[in-house]
Amino acid sequence: MITAVMPTYGRIDISFERGEGSYLYDTKGEKYLDFATGIATNSLGHAHPHLVSKLQEQAAKLWHVSNLYNIPEQQRFADRLVANSFADTVFFCNSGAEAIEGCLKVARKYHFENNQPERDQIVCAAGAFHGRTLTTLSAGDSEKYREGFGPRPGGFQHVSFDNLNEMRAAMSHKTAAILVEPIQGEGGINPCSSAYLKSLRDIADEFGALLIFDEVQCGMSRSGKLFAYQIADVAPDIMGLAKGIGGGFPVGAVLATEKAASGMTPGTHGSTYGGNPLAMAAANAVLDIMLEPSFLESVKEKGNHLKSKLESLAKNYPSVFDSVRGIGLMLGVKCVGPNLELMSAFREHKLLSVVAGENVLRILPPLNVKMTELNEAASIIENVCKQMTK
Repeated sequence: MITAVMPTYGRIDISFERGEGSYLYDTKGEKYLDFATGIATNSLGHAHPHLVSKLQEQAAKLWHVSNLYNIPEQQRFADRLVANSFADTVFFCNSGAEAIEGCLKVARKYHFENNQPERDQIVCAAGAFHGRTLTTLSAGDSEKYREGFGPRPGGFQHVSFDNLNEMRAAMSHKTAAILVEPIQGEGGINPCSSAYLKSLRDIADEFGALLIFDEVQCGMSRSGKLFAYQIADVAPDIMGLAKGIGGGFPVGAVLATEKAASGMTPGTHGSTYGGNPLAMAAANAVLDIMLEPSFLESVKEKGNHLKSKLESLAKNYPSVFDSVRGIGLMLGVKCVGPNLELMSAFREHKLLSVVAGENVLRILPPLNVKMTELNEAASIIENVCKQMTK
């Protein structure tokens, strides 16, 4: 008999009732160190006082109003994103998949308005994950997620990750855009090299195509920069954001240059809940913290500290860990045995993590995690390694 909640997730039999900082507490009173953060979503941990205060304040005034009217909180957040990025304009939605759908619409509409409707092809990277809507499944590169959902929306081509020769060969007069994650998340924590991202900019310009970055997971400070593209000092034309942007509240965004968004006029796109006052209160509160002078430097420092700890463990326990990868606090360990088994072992020791492709286990702490909590996690991981090598 089917459950009342449609069984699209293989759920772990734990129910959490509250969170505080980097910790979650289940209904039995057990305490877990949360280094999964809702898959890189609870960017500032749980029940952050500033986020709680701003959300409660807004909840007492106004929850929702249609985008048929001006929404001051939305305008403020858009202004702040524009001021701190490459973009000139922002569209708000509710999730990462919606954000990438929006990015694709912006790109295709740009070429349509420039009398090039044949330019509808999107070149993507192998190993990519861009969401679970029909179109984002086509943009992604996971056959297991696509199975049974045909016919697929067309117009997508995949080339090897970080391979410029294949990317250039895939380009044509029909190419609308290049779509890549500066750091692949679901694919296995694979950072693009700065040289690769810069070359993508050059190739897109050479062929008159647009460059789209999917920063749904790697954006909003997780890399140690507010946006991961800033590491390479190369700007896209369009970018999708979600996950950490709302600190756990459903928020997504499409950022674009004025040129790229020139076709987006009233009626071309919409979202009933996108950018509603509650979501914008949460997102503005998140940005308040992330724009504090020392915040990004702290993320880099903590990321380096944790990565060093993990690399030391990989060296000492080569039968458990093959390698460590990632940037900032978006880290992964490539496992020798099945990553699901290691995730389960961590969880038994009250450390939460999340699997990814290429047999990688993602380590995604809150960005405001304490050094003592990083050391606690490293100690748990070492104890698990000792048990697994007895």
